[in-house]
Amino acid sequence: MIPLEEKNKSALIHPDTPLGFHPMRAGFLEWLRVRNYSEHTIYRYQKSLGYFFRWAQERGMTRIDEVTRPVLERYQRWLFHYRTDQDKPLAFKTQHAHLLAIKIFYRWLVREHYLEANPASELELPKLEQRLPREILTLSEVETILNQPNLSDPLGIRDRAILEMLYSCGMRRSELANITLYDLDFDRGTVMIRQGKGKKDRLIPVGERAIAWVQKYITEVRPAFVIEPDTKRLFLGQMGEPIGADHFSKIVRNHVAGAAVGKQGSCHLFRHTMATLMLENGADIRFIQEMLGHARLTSTQIYTQVSIKKLKEIHTATHPSARLRPPREKENG
Repeated sequence: MIPLEEKNKSALIHPDTPLGFHPMRAGFLEWLRVRNYSEHTIYRYQKSLGYFFRWAQERGMTRIDEVTRPVLERYQRWLFHYRTDQDKPLAFKTQHAHLLAIKIFYRWLVREHYLEANPASELELPKLEQRLPREILTLSEVETILNQPNLSDPLGIRDRAILEMLYSCGMRRSELANITLYDLDFDRGTVMIRQGKGKKDRLIPVGERAIAWVQKYITEVRPAFVIEPDTKRLFLGQMGEPIGADHFSKIVRNHVAGAAVGKQGSCHLFRHTMATLMLENGADIRFIQEMLGHARLTSTQIYTQVSIKKLKEIHTATHPSARLRPPREKENG
């Protein structure tokens, strides 16, 4: 089976056909840009629609008005039965995202009067699983990972500052990649995250230890990495280039693996850990929501399920079999 990624690279058939897939998708993506949707969202819709259009074209369809509800249901079944090169099914979250793009696209087509009826209006999306974070670090595991970078090497100082920022703030890797020197306020102990998910800015606190490591990096390491004109991005590579999101993942993943704590993960591992540890130590969940930049509280409430400390204390105090009782002393005589 041809991978979805390979199919998406193929040119669309009959791009100039009236009501053809290609011009309609181009108009939809332009509509999203005019309304200031993020480029990440636009890219996801473009890719998901490309998968569907290619599938439809292989079955003789080239126009948006040739797609019916039964066609969409066939595509939904095809996604369900699809297998990757590793013979694995697509995650329901992935299937949901591909079908949601189609629903939003066809809703736009009707709104713009390209179609009279919406074939996707009653398409039922797969129910999303509510999964807990796979790995959460303990306090000792965090410290083990933080101590992995070689501090005799400038890159080690930089990496320690990266790890400290992720642990202290729980920000996304894309948000960390966009931080500039101007976004840090050492006196107030804050960092401004600009244009985070949903194109929202937020001001969040940074711990004193993280600030100390970032200042050490800025003072002792960053000047040697800078190539003029300075981009003012906080974290740089050795050649002066701003570190991208994928590079952050590689850096963090290597240090997690090197710590040999028996857990895998990267930047999001610290995001989950920060939220869980703060919740266990009494932080209000709405404060954690603000820290993480979640639009809905329901996205944050998942951490109440992985925060086991309070539940464990109650279980130990109230369940009859929670503690091993000392054996009774044998009666004399």
